[in-house]
Amino acid sequence: MRALRQCNGIAPRALTFLLLTAARSGEVRGATWDEIDLGTAIWTIPAERMKAGKPHLVPLSDQALALLCSLPRFPSSIYVFPAPRGGILSDMALSKVMKRMDVEATPHGLRSTFRDWISENTNYPHEVAEQALAHVIQSAVERAYRRGDLLEKRRSLMADWAMFLDL
Repeated sequence: MRALRQCNGIAPRALTFLLLTAARSGEVRGATWDEIDLGTAIWTIPAERMKAGKPHLVPLSDQALALLCSLPRFPSSIYVFPAPRGGILSDMALSKVMKRMDVEATPHGLRSTFRDWISENTNYPHEVAEQALAHVIQSAVERAYRRGDLLEKRRSLMADWAMFLDL
């Protein structure tokens, strides 16, 4: 994180946001300003952009909000992290940032890091972690009974994760 903060440009900011939200690369790269509610600190990713095809609410930590507020807004682009020539960042943009930093990992692998951190360093329940990652519940029975989104528990989780990343 310290090294990433020293990198300039939109792609490093997108990678930082990916880290802070544990979202997938495509979700971050395709994020639009109308999905972000700074007042409630919620990023609503619409169903059509989610792997599971259902809308996903992402609670935004103070650090994620600060990052968003620090970004320039380009009147010609709807994207939070627009490509230099407009439009959406390429699917390689975040990987290139990591490669330039000599990090032998992939952006998607950072989601695994987040999941490992939860399991090994916190007492958050399994279902909170899985909901934060927008994973589909495999058991049809469990899916039928779990109707909540655990938003407030996930808000605490994301705040703790952001604090861990700030160390």
